[in-house]
Amino acid sequence: MTTFFSFDELTWPEVNALPRTTPLVIPLGSGYPTNRLAEALGNPPQAGILPRIPFGWIGSGLSVPSQVLARMVGNLLDSLRDDGFTQVFAVCPQGLDLGLPQPWLALPVSPDCTPQASQQLPTIDQIGKVIILPIGQTEQHGFHLPLSTDTIIIEAVAQGVATAVPDQAFSLPVMPYGVSTHRQAFAGTLNCGGRAFEDFWLAVIDSLAQRGFDRFYFMSGHGGNSSFLVNVVKYAGEQHRRIFCATAWLYLSGQDGVAALEKYRRSPIGGMGHACELETSFILHLHPELVHMERVVDETDFVSTPNYYMDWVEGGSLIANPSWDDDTRTGAYGAGSLATAEHGQFWLEAAVNEKITHIAEIHTQHTRREARRQSGYGRWGKI
Repeated sequence: MTTFFSFDELTWPEVNALPRTTPLVIPLGSGYPTNRLAEALGNPPQAGILPRIPFGWIGSGLSVPSQVLARMVGNLLDSLRDDGFTQVFAVCPQGLDLGLPQPWLALPVSPDCTPQASQQLPTIDQIGKVIILPIGQTEQHGFHLPLSTDTIIIEAVAQGVATAVPDQAFSLPVMPYGVSTHRQAFAGTLNCGGRAFEDFWLAVIDSLAQRGFDRFYFMSGHGGNSSFLVNVVKYAGEQHRRIFCATAWLYLSGQDGVAALEKYRRSPIGGMGHACELETSFILHLHPELVHMERVVDETDFVSTPNYYMDWVEGGSLIANPSWDDDTRTGAYGAGSLATAEHGQFWLEAAVNEKITHIAEIHTQHTRREARRQSGYGRWGKI
């Protein structure tokens, strides 16, 4: 009998220790019978299930062009292959042809299981709300945190916002994959590829805008997504001139967010970067069973200069992407040993409040701009 394990609950050293013949599966949606999946894989003793892709294919309720989806999924599979794994597959609903050069498995979905994506996608009743698009990542987080750290955090923030202001915002299901340009340093770090990532999310905006949605907020739990999301919102605004599409640097990065960080922060500059005091506190609060505090290694010995250094908010004016191997032996940037669940709860509440403020501003921006358009302001008076 095959034992299935959650790949994203592992730490990167645990991924590194897996036999490279271990089958690894990226599902499109959910509801696949495990017995059929095990049979399709050849009934191995164990197999890893990666986080599901929640939408994007025909029949998911929110589709993008098949070649766009295939390019992104192909890059994710290549990430696993680059780590040395030889049995990697995408699993999709029966009858769907991904057009991948890599092998995929087409399986029926259990008749008693409705794919989660269709239950979490906006209906026409949500038009007029800000559509939140939360994006995490599946990547290494030192010796002590799971690969799902970024996804867990931004899902909690997005759901917190959608629950607090349901009349103003609606959250899509979290996408657990993003862009990591440093993935070769540590096992278990996946990469959509920058251009494939941008193309996918632009296609998502295209699909939603065509349905009448006109306010969007990309929330990212992973710093590597940020520069690519800037491109997405710029191109989206150019292509759809009556929408307001925005993003922001992670969370707790505005004036109120920084004040909340400083209120309880215990580490000096350099202590909040990656798998750090902040992220470890979040996971201690949200999923303490996934944290291995006995394995924490604090790393703050970065190659720092006045205009280039690592910290959550302060990072200097230079933008660069040197190898992570230069600055960390464990994959951590910061002081995870100083984390507490209590501070994680406080910072989560502060992050939700910061994002609620952003939601209100997006509504204000869209409303005021639409009023100008209706009045014939500028070029709109000639259209």
